[in-house]
Amino acid sequence: MRKTIALATMVAILLLITACGNSGGGNASSGAQDGKTLRIAWWGSDARHEYTQKVIDLYKKQNPGVNIDIEYASFDDYWKKLAPQAAANQLPDIMQMDISYISQYAKNGQLEDLKPYIGSKIKLDDVSENVLSTGLIGGTQYGIPTGVNVLGYQYNPELLKKAGINEIPANWTWDDYKKMAMQAKAKGVYFDESMAADIFFNYFLRTKGHSLYNAEGTALGYEDDALFTEFFGTLAELIKEGAVPSQETLSQNKGILEESTVVKGTGIGTWQWSNQFVALQKVADRPMALAPMLGPDMEKGIYMQPSMYWSIASSSKSKDEAAKFIDFWVNNEEANKLIKGERGVPISAKIKESVTPDLTEAEKQVFDFVSEMEPKASPMSPPPPVGSAEVIATLADYVEQINFGQTTAAEAAPKFRADANAILSNNQP
Repeated sequence: MRKTIALATMVAILLLITACGNSGGGNASSGAQDGKTLRIAWWGSDARHEYTQKVIDLYKKQNPGVNIDIEYASFDDYWKKLAPQAAANQLPDIMQMDISYISQYAKNGQLEDLKPYIGSKIKLDDVSENVLSTGLIGGTQYGIPTGVNVLGYQYNPELLKKAGINEIPANWTWDDYKKMAMQAKAKGVYFDESMAADIFFNYFLRTKGHSLYNAEGTALGYEDDALFTEFFGTLAELIKEGAVPSQETLSQNKGILEESTVVKGTGIGTWQWSNQFVALQKVADRPMALAPMLGPDMEKGIYMQPSMYWSIASSSKSKDEAAKFIDFWVNNEEANKLIKGERGVPISAKIKESVTPDLTEAEKQVFDFVSEMEPKASPMSPPPPVGSAEVIATLADYVEQINFGQTTAAEAAPKFRADANAILSNNQP
């Protein structure tokens, strides 16, 4: 009886979403049936919605007879809408996929294998294998990256000099970082705002030959708790010394750009993905620069991260047309002059070169930085496994306790490993 009620509720939600297609800004239709009608869904800001609509209009102009229905929303609402559509086997033909969800949808059999389309419908001859492989799960190509990003330190060069540091060394190390952070503190400014726990711990582990998750996604990718202690102990020590804002201050920020110490002029820089640079520079309204990640073995740690993917629903009746649209997105120059790398630096070398003259100075800095890092990068680890969201939340809880001084990194390390492995084990089929 409960299953019947649940199914009825799910269908009702789906019908409501379909009927209210304009809620959240997007239009929904009942799905493609004739091979010339596509449903495409994405999440993002109003600016993304506007240029994506222009790209779609351009595609329709160049492909008469094709109708495209759109659905878009904020990130959280997007996944709330997609879940009941997946349950009812009514997913859009083309979906924007996030790295944190692609494993789940792939393992549920809801995404199409795109390999048969590559080379015929989707031309990727000038795309790096390192980039393309980020869409592989278990050897199957479930996503084509919309663009790529890379981690780095984004900073205010003028404030760096005021702190008595002329430049970031080309091959800087963790010891250099700690020394410069203390130097900045002595001048009354923060060097950074600490590091996002899961992203940068994974980077640190990769420089040591490990990763946050094992290749099968069944457990963590390391066993030596000393790695956890070294990484989070170092970050906590900088907070304790006052070289980095307190955990209380970091918790209050919640990612609001205007609250960033870089924007306020009280901090030199921040650690984040390259695609976040343009927005930061715009709000900070002062010249900014990018520096590579710390070493040693930076090359082993960095990788090209897909900003997001385009995936095709396995239930789609218009797979050929959907693949053709993805090809248009990747390879059409006119379309990419509208996109301008907003979904990450284009994966096609030819397109990257063709749109460069139309970029702003900050956008050019990002393109140059990604181009500089791409040949140095190592292959990305497999996408996070099912259960990773819970693992990340658990990690964040432990890190807050460490930074608040409620426990130590050495005490938290084995507890986190046990909790994370239990979560991942419970999420296995």
